Amino acid sequence: MLLLVAVLLFAGSSAFAQQPPSPNPPPPNPAGDQAEKPKSGADPQDAKDPPKNDPKEKPKGRSKLEQETGTVNDRIFEVMPNYGMVEGKKELPALTPNQKFRLATAGVFDYFTYPFIGALAAISQANNSPPSWGQGWGAYGKRYGASFADNGIGTYMTTAIFPMILKEDPRYYQRSTGRFGPRVFYAISRLFVARTDSGRTRFNYSEIIGNGAATAFSNVYHPADDRTWGRNMGTWGMLIMWDGVSNEMKEFWPDIRRKVFHKDNP
Repeated sequence: MLLLVAVLLFAGSSAFAQQPPSPNPPPPNPAGDQAEKPKSGADPQDAKDPPKNDPKEKPKGRSKLEQETGTVNDRIFEVMPNYGMVEGKKELPALTPNQKFRLATAGVFDYFTYPFIGALAAISQANNSPPSWGQGWGAYGKRYGASFADNGIGTYMTTAIFPMILKEDPRYYQRSTGRFGPRVFYAISRLFVARTDSGRTRFNYSEIIGNGAATAFSNVYHPADDRTWGRNMGTWGMLIMWDGVSNEMKEFWPDIRRKVFHKDNP
């Protein structure tokens, strides 16, 4: 009996010794794990596609007023103001009264205005006009103030007050195409042809009557010997003339910018 038990134990131990050992699990593959698992918080698609611009993002380099009114103050010769210029676009929403006043204010108080008015006052000083103000720095200050008022009131009348009352659009819409002569005529004609807030065209009451109202108001601060018919007609004509010069510059400045300064965009 004992001999039988010993034989069975020996046979079991031999069978157990002949079984192959169980294989160990393969070591982890760091490269494979990194390839399969992206870093926490990162989107694998980000590595392939560059970030896209937000279509709602406002264009850079333009003021809030320009963005709201569809205009661009692309300074003429990098210095002279160019407010109210519409380049390329032909149909824009109507301006609100607030936007018209803001366009006028931007033009009146632009930094270029101060030396420009200074030059006009110097011309009046040289011509001793009006004679009752005489000469000296005090007289120059009066002439400077009168010139600044003439220009500022005229701008508010033609860009804000009358366009608001008459529902006219004070912006300048560049023609941009065609021969030189017709474009010159087009720019001058905008003194007498206005675009309304509804997009139609009619006589430019804001330009003609607005500058007339500014001239009439100038008699308040001009001396008595300067409140003449001749001086009033001269002031009225001068205000309209400067607006005509401004229109010509607005019309042809983009061409000069591209051909002379090699700048395609304002």
